[in-house]
Amino acid sequence: MASSKSKILIIGITGSLGFEIAKASINASHPTFGLVRDSAFSDPNKLNKIRFLLNSSVTLLKGSLQDETRLIEAVKQVDVVICAVSSNQVFDQKLLIPAIKQAGCIKRFFPSEFGADPDRTQVSHLDNNFYTRKAEIRRIIEAEGIPHTYTCCNFFMSVLLPSLVQPGRRTPPTDKAIVFGDGNVKGVFVKESDVAAFTISAVDDPRTLNKTIYLRPPGNVHSLNELIEIWEIKIGKNLERIYITEEELLKKILENPYPYNWELVFIYSAFVKGDHTYFDIDSSGGLEGTQLYPHIKYTTISEYLDTLL
Repeated sequence: MASSKSKILIIGITGSLGFEIAKASINASHPTFGLVRDSAFSDPNKLNKIRFLLNSSVTLLKGSLQDETRLIEAVKQVDVVICAVSSNQVFDQKLLIPAIKQAGCIKRFFPSEFGADPDRTQVSHLDNNFYTRKAEIRRIIEAEGIPHTYTCCNFFMSVLLPSLVQPGRRTPPTDKAIVFGDGNVKGVFVKESDVAAFTISAVDDPRTLNKTIYLRPPGNVHSLNELIEIWEIKIGKNLERIYITEEELLKKILENPYPYNWELVFIYSAFVKGDHTYFDIDSSGGLEGTQLYPHIKYTTISEYLDTLL
């Protein structure tokens, strides 16, 4: 059975998301490959991951997006490429796309998205081209006719949720909570390992070819007011709520240059403009991951918050 599954190359396999995608790929019995820089083998933070991958029968190929020869050699060995590089490396995919085109064997490409839909966000004037770069990569993929799937998971649970969406904090509040806007606009959080599971499930699924998968798992779509209420129940205490208007938030964003304002920009995007939830998935031609793969058990926001008590 395993031999009938697509061979997957993961770019950024030693990163947080890339490593989770690798584990999901292994669990799903896909022959799994990873492109790894020479320098990764001398990085203590990456070495444990590399050892785990090697012990899990992952084939590690030395190379990088800047090494055209090795990159093409790596791509030619697989059927599917999943890129999980960090947001500041998104434009490096301009080197990967020609390699995929030249190899001519790739049945599916998952570019490094894994956030809000870059074609639907409403903060391009504030985000230092964070989403514009991802949208540009989409246009190149489509112009080249490369078969693809876009995964839009919105926020990882490791982003903002540990602080209950309180900028500058790393733990949830115990007395006061800031609420942006009216606090009723819903955002979405998904655990990275769950994002990986949904992504790998889509690899050989014809329904997801040239489509966008959106993740809005029931239990993971909440407004700021709802998040605070969930936390209040868990700690048995009501928090004082301090409301920040949209105008006040925009002023703070403009007063603080990038990258110091990134938390505020993401909060504005998700919880004021509603970029995670303002549009209907079906009418957009997209697909919702939990409806496609109801068998996947994912971590809910409430379950995640339990780990912070």
